[in-house]
Amino acid sequence: MQMEQLQKDMIAAMKAKDKPRKDAISSVVSAVKKVAIDEGCRDDIKEELVDRVILKELKSVKEQIDTCPADRQDLKAEYQLRYDVINEYAPQLMSEDEVKAVLTEKFADVVATKNKGQIMKAVMAELKGKADGKVINQVVSQLCQ
Repeated sequence: MQMEQLQKDMIAAMKAKDKPRKDAISSVVSAVKKVAIDEGCRDDIKEELVDRVILKELKSVKEQIDTCPADRQDLKAEYQLRYDVINEYAPQLMSEDEVKAVLTEKFADVVATKNKGQIMKAVMAELKGKADGKVINQVVSQLCQ
C-alpha cells in the first residue's frame, strides 16, 4: 500500500464526512509516520513499511475486538468497523499451500535437515510480512514430521 493512497483516502473520507472511516485511516497514517520517523526514513516511506504497520494495526484492533467486554456492544461495533476499514488496506497474506510451495522450492536443503529451528530461522526473513507466522509455523511443523 502506498502512503499517498492512504492519505488520499483519508481526505476523501473527510470530504464525505465519514468520521469513523477517517479516524481509522488517520490512525494508520499516524502509525506509519511514527514508524518511519523511528526508522529514519520519514521522507521516503517504502510500501513494505506501510504494509508492515497496517498488519500490526490490524492485529491490535483484532485484540481489542477479542478482549472487549460482551456488554459493551457499542465499543465492539466501533472496533469492528475500524478493523473492517484497516483490513481493506491490508496486504493479502500467502495461503498455507503457497507457503508450502515456497518452502519446498526455495528452502529444500534446509527443510531436508528436519531441524525446525533452523528452518524457521531461514524462512522467516523471506516470508515476514508476506505470510502469517502461525501459518508458517504450522507448515514447518508438518514438514518436520
